[in-house]
Amino acid sequence: MSETKIDQLVFFVNGKKIVEKNVEPEMTLLQYLRTTLHLPGTKLGCAEGGCGACTVMVSKYDRAQDKIIHYSVNACLAPVCSMHGLAVITVEGIGSTKTRLHPVQERIAKSHGSQCGFCTPGIVMSMYTLLRNNPLPSMVEMESAFEGNLCRCTGYRPILEGFKSFTKEACCGKGANCCRNNFATGEADPNANSGEASSLFNHHDFAPFDPSQEPIFPPELQMSSKLDDQSLMFTGERVTWYRPVTLDELLILKDKHPTARLVIGNSEVGVEVKFKNMHYPVIIAPTHIPELLTVQCTDNGITFGASTTLTKMEEVLREAVEQKPEHQTRVFAAIIEMLRWFAGHQIRNVAAVGGNIITASPISDLNPLFMAAGCTLRLASKDVGFRTVPFDHTFFLGYRKTVLTPSEVLISIHIPYMKPDEYFYGYKQANRRDDDIAIVNAGIRVLFETHNNTVKEMAMSFGGMAPTTVMALKTAKQVVGRKWEDNLVADVCDLLADDLPLDPDAPGGMIEYRRTLTTSFFFKFYLSVQSRLQENKQVHEHCVPASCRSAIPVFHRDPSKSSQLYEEVAPGQPADDAVGRVMPHMSAGQQASGEAVYCDDMPTIQGELYLALVTSTRTHAKILNIDPSDALEIPGVETFLCHKDLPGDSNITGPVIFDEEVFASEEVLCQGYVIGAVVADTQAHAQRAAKAVKIEYEDLPTVVTIEDAIAAEAFMPPSRTMNVGDVETGFSDSDHIIEGEMRVGGQEHFYLETQATIAVPKSENGEMELFCSTQNPSKAQMLVAKALGVPANRIVCRVKRMGGGFGGKETRFTTLLLPVAIAAHKLNRPVRCMLDRDEDMVITGMRHPFLGRYKVGFSHDGVIKALELNLYMNAGYSMDLSFSVMERALFHLDNCYKIPNLKVKSNICKTNLPSNTAFRGFGGPQGMMINESWVTDIAVTLGISQQQVREINMYKEGDVTHFNQKLVQCNIKRCWDEVLRKSSFMQRRAEVDLFNSENRWKKRGLAVIPTKFGIAFTAKFMNQGGALVHVYTDGSVLLAHGGCEMGQGLHTKMIQVASRVLRIPTSRIHISETSTNTVPNTMPTAASASSDLNGMAVVNACQTILERLEPFIVANPKGTWDDWVRAAYFDRVSLSSTGFHRTPDIGYDWDKNEGNPFNYFTFGAACSEVEIDCLTGDHQVLRTDIVMDVGSSLNPAIDIGQIEGGFIQGYGLFTLELVKFSPDGFLFTRGPGSYKIPGFGDIPVEFNVSLLKGSLNKRAVYSSKAIGEPPLFLASSIFFAIKDAISSARVDAGIHGTFRLDSPATSERIRMSCTDQFTKQFPPAEPGTYKPWFVHV
Repeated sequence: MSETKIDQLVFFVNGKKIVEKNVEPEMTLLQYLRTTLHLPGTKLGCAEGGCGACTVMVSKYDRAQDKIIHYSVNACLAPVCSMHGLAVITVEGIGSTKTRLHPVQERIAKSHGSQCGFCTPGIVMSMYTLLRNNPLPSMVEMESAFEGNLCRCTGYRPILEGFKSFTKEACCGKGANCCRNNFATGEADPNANSGEASSLFNHHDFAPFDPSQEPIFPPELQMSSKLDDQSLMFTGERVTWYRPVTLDELLILKDKHPTARLVIGNSEVGVEVKFKNMHYPVIIAPTHIPELLTVQCTDNGITFGASTTLTKMEEVLREAVEQKPEHQTRVFAAIIEMLRWFAGHQIRNVAAVGGNIITASPISDLNPLFMAAGCTLRLASKDVGFRTVPFDHTFFLGYRKTVLTPSEVLISIHIPYMKPDEYFYGYKQANRRDDDIAIVNAGIRVLFETHNNTVKEMAMSFGGMAPTTVMALKTAKQVVGRKWEDNLVADVCDLLADDLPLDPDAPGGMIEYRRTLTTSFFFKFYLSVQSRLQENKQVHEHCVPASCRSAIPVFHRDPSKSSQLYEEVAPGQPADDAVGRVMPHMSAGQQASGEAVYCDDMPTIQGELYLALVTSTRTHAKILNIDPSDALEIPGVETFLCHKDLPGDSNITGPVIFDEEVFASEEVLCQGYVIGAVVADTQAHAQRAAKAVKIEYEDLPTVVTIEDAIAAEAFMPPSRTMNVGDVETGFSDSDHIIEGEMRVGGQEHFYLETQATIAVPKSENGEMELFCSTQNPSKAQMLVAKALGVPANRIVCRVKRMGGGFGGKETRFTTLLLPVAIAAHKLNRPVRCMLDRDEDMVITGMRHPFLGRYKVGFSHDGVIKALELNLYMNAGYSMDLSFSVMERALFHLDNCYKIPNLKVKSNICKTNLPSNTAFRGFGGPQGMMINESWVTDIAVTLGISQQQVREINMYKEGDVTHFNQKLVQCNIKRCWDEVLRKSSFMQRRAEVDLFNSENRWKKRGLAVIPTKFGIAFTAKFMNQGGALVHVYTDGSVLLAHGGCEMGQGLHTKMIQVASRVLRIPTSRIHISETSTNTVPNTMPTAASASSDLNGMAVVNACQTILERLEPFIVANPKGTWDDWVRAAYFDRVSLSSTGFHRTPDIGYDWDKNEGNPFNYFTFGAACSEVEIDCLTGDHQVLRTDIVMDVGSSLNPAIDIGQIEGGFIQGYGLFTLELVKFSPDGFLFTRGPGSYKIPGFGDIPVEFNVSLLKGSLNKRAVYSSKAIGEPPLFLASSIFFAIKDAISSARVDAGIHGTFRLDSPATSERIRMSCTDQFTKQFPPAEPGTYKPWFVHV
């Protein structure tokens, strides 16, 4: 063991040498970049390596290969200690708006691939890393680069579109004659109508990409191996970090510290420390030990050192597959295929094969393959030396336990070659395809007697079926000697059922699904092997039927393609008139370069402290005692706050009604309920102290689900009802009556920037300045003023931008804001807090889950006669905005169909969950979803097409809704007809039916769905907006308005509006921020109405300025804008003006059912085609066509971006995003590891968006329409296409008629709805006989 250990960290960041003497081992690279080097471009999105916002590029010199290696990593997981001897490049290091944007930054900005921008630096760095390794990647390689990145705003399409310009496919060599040039230079798409354009950017405007101009690798790191050869030891406050460089040194350390954790990529330990409160005093990093890095090809297989990264393993295996005989590498091919779905590149680049094994995860993707393949493991320890063990059923002793002794280390794994008569396949099913943990996975191997189909040996290994990876030993034994024939399948399924039992209350839930997957996987394996035996002429009978062959191929996705059509501006429109023109987001360049400042990016203020919340771990309980004494002993802690620090009613709060507390005083109402807060000098100290606060509880009865609330009659008053026509007469006139129910699940907002606040107290008059990531600065101002007991005029709230909001920052931000403001007020020092992802998800609530119970009457031709509906929503513990959300659900329960007789009752369920809140659509999608469910049931009941039912009941111009608002400029049918035409619906319907008739285990579905979304706040007083315009003497204009920028391009549109009124270029106009001291009493940026309300206010203010300038324009008609401004200034004319707008002719009377709750409606229609795997529940969206009525678009690029982003967010709502609570109210889905939003690979393979041409809207600014929320529901076309595909599978199984499919249509629900011999084998346990692991709330 080396006697001298270096305790000085040396690495490079953006070309600058960093020497750190006293590095803290618990600090991540991300924390170091942001807090020590003050490089805030790299963002914190999740702290578990699941979102990619923290992506940076790391480079090292590989001396064995004599080349420089570049790879992307998650800075949120990478320990800063692990950077010794490496070079880090962050987004700031590749380009800047102040100098020159890098082509990657420029292209994502100009192609409209950055909306809120919080994810953009990470996406930029993933693309940059790819180009450093491969300057001319293929489309497939480009799309693969983003497997570890998430975006919640854009819908991904514009990002891929911009980056396509770097790919081989975009560089075809035809130059000016390339067919892509037509679309990129603004010429019309030949498929577009006259006056329509099809290009949102011109790729000829992009700066050329020259790989030779990239920053050089630091010569110091290349010329000398000194830093690589050093043994390291860093000692921090609680942790000591070792990096040995020899095997002997490692074994001595492990012998001395047997409980030490070995860390390569930190993807497991980092998450354990951050989220599971684990503490490991000693960390050993075996990253530089030759024996653990060696890859050796032998006569019988390949041996990989335990520290070999998964990326390196994949490279070696791919090379072997190309060079070795096919049969030898069958297990290698299975591993390569599995690695496609193993996390993202950022994880695979650093995660080691040994870590994957020793972590002993029961859902490891690779361990089932290794075990089934018959791999062997080489172990070593200081006292025993080396030993080799089989990697089989004896290796795992229990949950997270292996045969290794405390002092042993895994040295290597040997993966054997396969024999000619041996076949191997791997399987995995997850909620989402890319970067997701498995629900169940498997490795299956079979060896036949030479040249026949008699089984000689078999191995079957499964993950997700027990506390460890398990092998189906009895099944494998029973199969030996059997012929590989069809009768084997049923027998193996029975054997597997016995071999792999699961109790109904087993962790993970989904019991029937998981058991069905094991037999479905085997059936796929059987078909695959049978097909290979046929190819090899080892069988002549029992051929795989043609209808079953589609179950065999591995998943394939074609490169994405898309089109965007929009109306061009009128000929002759002045060049400076920006309205209607395509313009990138005004901050896109800064967002792409990391220069855009978000709340937590702001530099620390002198004396600033950090706050951490203390929250309830119980669902409903009395608080018996709060003891912060241990927390106050932790170094750096300043104080603990609780309800005692808020006298009188200052502790009472709420966004609409005061039914909440800032800090719980006597009772907690949900897990995550705020009890107190700890304030300390650093985030680490504050969070550690918050966990040390002791709370004593007395549990109380809980209400978690809607069904719980119904049973307990736990409803919040008042209950809205709607009665239209005569329901009883409607039912008596009906030829058919059906009844049913549908659940629409909740949805986590998952804005990439979590809730964040900085409160800065002033020295006099109780003033305070708030920097907050909020959609509602005026509400922030008012509630802080109340809590502090000062007038509102002492509080200023400022919002520069948000990293996404979607409604989640309209009210629930106050759960963090108020404690931070109170702490700052009490201590008279600045206080900051940004919630961690898990805190945010636990505390802040989500989209309201809904349950609809309906009874529908209709005629024999599908005409709706009557509807009776009971609507239930899960509100959580307080009212928040639930009443208004329910109102909008009631207004949208008709979607686009006339319902002459209707009776509806609503029920707001009070439960012991975090208070649910606003989310894009605000109840509308839930109401429309339940509507479309029973519309689909009508078509199935009658045996007619869904298209026919929808068309026969569709609203027409002049019709009156169930809330008595007349439809004016009703473009539903126009959108509907156009999407049918553009999507070639009838032709594709026939093609889908043909496909389904020829395939048993793959099915396709096709659905068209319209939408009608009302635009306005349903509370009349909220339909107002304000603006403030300053014109300075140099002619520049500073604009402020009441809306907040959260990625939706609101500021950009407002600048375009001001540009038209003032008749000046947009470059002369600037918006700095939204602040309560510029425009007072603002409404939340919500309800899709911000462009309407604030845009009209901007017009009003600018017109006032223009009227004041008019005399000077008349006096000097040949003058310039600058001339007129100077003349007005010297003539003492005010160059500042406020603007105001209130929506006219709006308001609704619930008692009388009269009035206009909405200013107008936005319409649209979408057609989607999907393909499902009936054996696994997996699905792929093959194509989506959207036609959207946005009026006369203010900015087509922004509007199309909103359509695509809203649609993909809706896709998540209706298919992927399943929120899981325990029956006791514990939230399981707390981050991207367990909660899956759509990723790059989930978007439709073909994604076409058209804006309806010739639509005018006199009720909004410049004839535009609101677009933020309306497109989201169109994603239900995917849900109903899935349901259409399931119907075909059920028909093949002899099952006809309607069936219930709740939202989201997860892989579990899809698979279990495709009833067949495999699902029937595992009937569900009787409800009430067990406690489920999770419930649908």
